[in-house]
Amino acid sequence: MVDYVTIEKGLGPEGRIAVVRFDRGDGINALSPEALRQLTDAARSFEDDSETSVVVLTGGAKSFSAGFDLKDAEGRSRQTMDMGTLRRHLKLGPRLTRAWQDMEQVTIGAIEGFCVGGGVALAVALDFRVMARDAHIRVPEIALGMNMSWQSVPRMLHLMGPARTKQAVILADDRISAEEAYEWGLVEQVTDPGKSYDAAMALAAKVAAQPPISVAMTKLTVNRLAHALDDLASHMDLDQFALASLTEDHKEGVAAFLGRRKPRFKGR
Repeated sequence: MVDYVTIEKGLGPEGRIAVVRFDRGDGINALSPEALRQLTDAARSFEDDSETSVVVLTGGAKSFSAGFDLKDAEGRSRQTMDMGTLRRHLKLGPRLTRAWQDMEQVTIGAIEGFCVGGGVALAVALDFRVMARDAHIRVPEIALGMNMSWQSVPRMLHLMGPARTKQAVILADDRISAEEAYEWGLVEQVTDPGKSYDAAMALAAKVAAQPPISVAMTKLTVNRLAHALDDLASHMDLDQFALASLTEDHKEGVAAFLGRRKPRFKGR
């Protein structure tokens, strides 16, 4: 089994910074089911870590992540799964984003190149996002005949408000530039190309210099208040995703993507 995720601890002030690097080495960094599992395990590995205050999550030099891997054999097997098996398999995504959101440590994403679909879902589950000036964000799920899942819509709503969230999700073919993402509140800092990791580490150092227990308790308080109704608002998004995956429009969206052509949706 190939390791897509590496973890380095003991960095920065008092060794309180850790770096999680997700890099498949192909410049695309798609989220296969195995990659989802490894990233979830990486987040959970910090549960009993009292020595780490901040975790920086970074992708490859050319991409944070291209989103779910539509060409992965395990991922494509969803097409033939019965509904019960499909629902269980679809829990991989929300399990990942929940694991990162619930971490006691402050989390910072360093985004280079592009951040697409599931990559966006992961990024908005973090506490802060730093983005290179030449990078872009895109949410293509609707263009593939699906809904934005992994409980991401409430998280995006908290960051951007309803109109911008609708714009980002519904206008699926539109790229969101780093400057637009900053203006909308989707990212907290924009850097020169190739410098997002350095900027994320500088921010991490500032956080790591603060009292660890107070920082952890403050993050927990803010998250509990901000996300108090998220489960109520998005508890059906997994089932909506499963339902959408059975539509003709979804099959057409994926076929068009793989065939590099414009989809022809019929609303069925």
